[in-house]
Amino acid sequence: MQIKVNCGLQNMFYKYMWSSNWWNQGREDTQVKHLELRCCKNDSAAFQALVSSDQEDMLVTINRDALLWKGGPIKIVRCEVETDAPCKIDLQLIGLIEDDNRVMTSDVLLDEPYQWLRKRQIQPLWVELHADDSVVSGQYEGKLKFYTHTMFEDEVLEKELTFRLTISEKMLPEPQNYTFVLDLWQHNCNIARKYDVSYWSDEHFMLLDSYLHSLSQLGQKALTLVVSEEPWSGQRSFIDAEPSDLNEYSIVQIVRGSDGRFDYDFTHLDRYVEIGAKHGIYQEIEVFGLINIWKHEDEGFGGVVDDYPDAIRVRYYDEETGSYKFIRNKSDLSAYIVALEQHFISKKWIERVRVVADEPADISLFEESLACLREMAPSFRYKAAINHTEFIRKHIKGIVDYVPVLDCAAEEYEQLEQLRKEVKGTFTFYVCCSPEKPNTFLSSPSIESRVIPWLAEKLKLDGFLRWNYTVWPDKPLERLSYRPLIWKAGDTNFVYPGKRGKPLFSLRYKWLQRGIRDYEYMQIAKQNGQEEQVEKILQRVFRFDHPKELAPSSGKTAMQLYSFNIEDYDRLYEIENGPTEEQLY
Repeated sequence: MQIKVNCGLQNMFYKYMWSSNWWNQGREDTQVKHLELRCCKNDSAAFQALVSSDQEDMLVTINRDALLWKGGPIKIVRCEVETDAPCKIDLQLIGLIEDDNRVMTSDVLLDEPYQWLRKRQIQPLWVELHADDSVVSGQYEGKLKFYTHTMFEDEVLEKELTFRLTISEKMLPEPQNYTFVLDLWQHNCNIARKYDVSYWSDEHFMLLDSYLHSLSQLGQKALTLVVSEEPWSGQRSFIDAEPSDLNEYSIVQIVRGSDGRFDYDFTHLDRYVEIGAKHGIYQEIEVFGLINIWKHEDEGFGGVVDDYPDAIRVRYYDEETGSYKFIRNKSDLSAYIVALEQHFISKKWIERVRVVADEPADISLFEESLACLREMAPSFRYKAAINHTEFIRKHIKGIVDYVPVLDCAAEEYEQLEQLRKEVKGTFTFYVCCSPEKPNTFLSSPSIESRVIPWLAEKLKLDGFLRWNYTVWPDKPLERLSYRPLIWKAGDTNFVYPGKRGKPLFSLRYKWLQRGIRDYEYMQIAKQNGQEEQVEKILQRVFRFDHPKELAPSSGKTAMQLYSFNIEDYDRLYEIENGPTEEQLY
């Protein structure tokens, strides 16, 4: 029997979801046979190719290695990309991840060369063409060729799909020079656990080097340093019936000698900062574990320092007893904090240091803790991720960088505008387990990852923060869903732990990256006197009249707030050709 192979193309924001009830997607979603693409220099253009069969299971492969299926005779489909564009080409299989509702959803870009595909299911492939700064602008042609064979048959060219890539004269800056302030927190102990290596070992730092490189490609600005034990109290894993290990430990090693003196070893801290600088991540050094430590007394996560308002937990090795202990008096804690401050000063990093408070809830307690720290280490500056509007209205002395959750930024927009005139720090926003929209969950519409940097431009904020780059549950590739009533699947990560010591990108990473590059293109256009054109495109993308409509209390749906039409966003790249009013509207 002749097996029909369905092949088609989709834009980069296509999201495939598999359920046994959706048996006809393979025919419906593979109708497009040609795509028009465009990008700048120092940019990329991406799309997806789809393969399916109504009749039989298949293998889909993307390399030229010899391949037979372990289960016996089966149709094998091999995909190749050909183009005259002088671009580096990425061709990857896209893997499915189970969402909270048990629907398999495309998300992870795999580093495997082939995948088994059941009949009536779609195998999406990621195709990305990278144009560096030396590429000659112009139009280039490309093809995707699909060859098939079974066992020892000769391959036959089954299908051929086409694309055209237009590369413009405009050039994006290198990611380290992006103006967008991106801050994705790093949870480095979790990375070590996923690869079964010791914390702060050479093997661990090799992994961190790879993960920081992946962050640098987004234009990441901040490094995360955890300088005490458990600032997030294990992300409250004790509430879960099947808890995952989400504990984060200090990067600073401390020894108390037999003479009673403390020695603070900042070797690992310095090494991490230097690796970050190598990858262009040097604008900000975020210090966690000195303020607003999450407390849960009943579960053992309380304070350990006598007569101190915060629950800072500083562990050290006591040479005299040969055991590990915790600092329990304020004077020893103060000595450590002073030593930390002086180290940052000696390294000439102090201007970049931000001591971070993550969602402080009690204003008076926060102010008391802040006063203690300001007395101990007057050079420190502070940054707060805020989920209570009163923290914005309070204008607490010492906070120089404000990061309200999107709800608060929307509800207190006028107050934020006033603060911007008074405070010289950065003003970004964040999303986490809330708000529901826009967000970067597995279930979120794909356009929402792209729209986030656009929102920063619309609201005149500096950038975006999220807590979640690598906060994986124990086996994220097997079951990403974890604590779904609080954290929707995808809330914890933008990448996955790859087998080869490198992160596997998610589609959400790629969609966010596209939005960040859009933001940079807007800044270039505005610098070239095209601010009016940018504003008109923003007006087309966003449907709200006032930022307060972004708050859940407005009752507005996502489609009432921003466009789901990809072409509305892509019009940005027509600006260089001077679009007419008809093109804009």
